[in-house]
Amino acid sequence: MPKGRIRIKLKAYDYRLIDDTCQKIVDAAIKAGASVVGPVPLPTKKEVYVVNKSPFTDKDAREHFGLKIHKRLIDLLNPTNQTIDSLMHLELPAGVEVEVKM
Repeated sequence: MPKGRIRIKLKAYDYRLIDDTCQKIVDAAIKAGASVVGPVPLPTKKEVYVVNKSPFTDKDAREHFGLKIHKRLIDLLNPTNQTIDSLMHLELPAGVEVEVKM
């Protein structure tokens, strides 16, 4: 039986997708008998890319493109073997990066 906690970090570009994934993980963990802390929203990282509109004539005309990376943190305290099994067989949507630490 594992001791301690399982820390799950999630990253995604779409906040609705990451919130649905968090809800699935929390529901599976509670059903398996683990106590859950979270999901805790971590700071959103914003990346801005600046591109020239025209390659030669107007150097002052630029376009800005941005990406937001949303992050969440979930801690599972006192997990059981059934908790780990239910998390392993959980189907998560594409577009969400999941990092698990024990």
